[in-house]
Amino acid sequence: MNTFGSIFRLTTFGESHGEAVGGVVDGMPAGIPVDVGFIQQELNRRRPGQSNITTSRQEQDHVELLSGVFEGKSTGCPIGFLVRNTNQHSNDYENMRQLFRPSHADFTYFYKYGIRDHRGGGRSSARITISRCVAGALAKMALQPLGIEVKAYTSQVGGIVLDRDYSRYDLSLTESNAVRCPDPEKAAEMIRLIETVKADGDTIGGVITCVIKGCPPGLGEPEFGKLHAALGAAMLSINAVKGFEYGAGFAGVCQRGSEQNDVFVSCDDHATSLTRADGQLSVRTATNNSGGIQGGISNGEDIYFRVAFKPVATLLREQQTVDVNGRPTTLTARGRHDPCVLPRAVPVVEAMAAMTILDSFLIQKTVKI
Repeated sequence: MNTFGSIFRLTTFGESHGEAVGGVVDGMPAGIPVDVGFIQQELNRRRPGQSNITTSRQEQDHVELLSGVFEGKSTGCPIGFLVRNTNQHSNDYENMRQLFRPSHADFTYFYKYGIRDHRGGGRSSARITISRCVAGALAKMALQPLGIEVKAYTSQVGGIVLDRDYSRYDLSLTESNAVRCPDPEKAAEMIRLIETVKADGDTIGGVITCVIKGCPPGLGEPEFGKLHAALGAAMLSINAVKGFEYGAGFAGVCQRGSEQNDVFVSCDDHATSLTRADGQLSVRTATNNSGGIQGGISNGEDIYFRVAFKPVATLLREQQTVDVNGRPTTLTARGRHDPCVLPRAVPVVEAMAAMTILDSFLIQKTVKI
């Protein structure tokens, strides 16, 4: 299962301390302008060493496109790419060769395959998300002419929480601070908390909110290909993700149906509308507790969801564990690790959302033919 998607498909390869990570994107529509600078920009948002609240490791993460692009446009052929690993400190992991790190994939990979790459987690490393960001950038380019925009931001770090209503914030401010939070005051609090946690040799988790604007109605395949299920599967495939909710989510269980229902209204009273392909229907919903998806199919409203990330499992302090023979021992991790994954995970969430929406759009296009 190293391939994601049905029509727009990404197959990834590589390990964190190997020669390179990369992938092949198949199903990219032909004739889409490919901006290599934009792809690199997306990788720069994910790369380490951005600030003092991320790992100090310095990787340039320079992308090389190998195929599928001619004279600045996609050809419709597979787009091969790679990003070379240039700043590994493999010796930092030597004391972990015979140990299972708590809450990491060490034990499960070893049990499944009988062998594991102890250097940074190998294939289970979050460094593999580089390939997702490259493919996500390509998906964003294909979505742009359709008027579909994907924006994510940090909405919670520890107990510091933004209001659940994304419309209260200017999302253009997301990139204005190191934690990628559109509320400058809350961002400052989040940064101070991460710095405190880092000084303690500990880590902290949080939540990323993602908003998809301009998505047309009709995307999603009942019964087992529902759009929210596809988005949930995409998000839960990201390293360190522990939860997914869309629309009102779990908070909605406290409401009554009379409070929760999204009432349909004529678009004459609203700025945007839902328009059926034959032009006979022109309505929208007065509220959007459904998160832009009803019956597993997009309804034309903003799609929004939240993704919960656990604290990074590698602590720079002593922990109890066992070795590969089951003997109790202690582990003190070395190396350069993130105290909080949220700032670097924002572009990964956007990438997976963009790929999911583009794939769903291409599926819908084939259904209509």
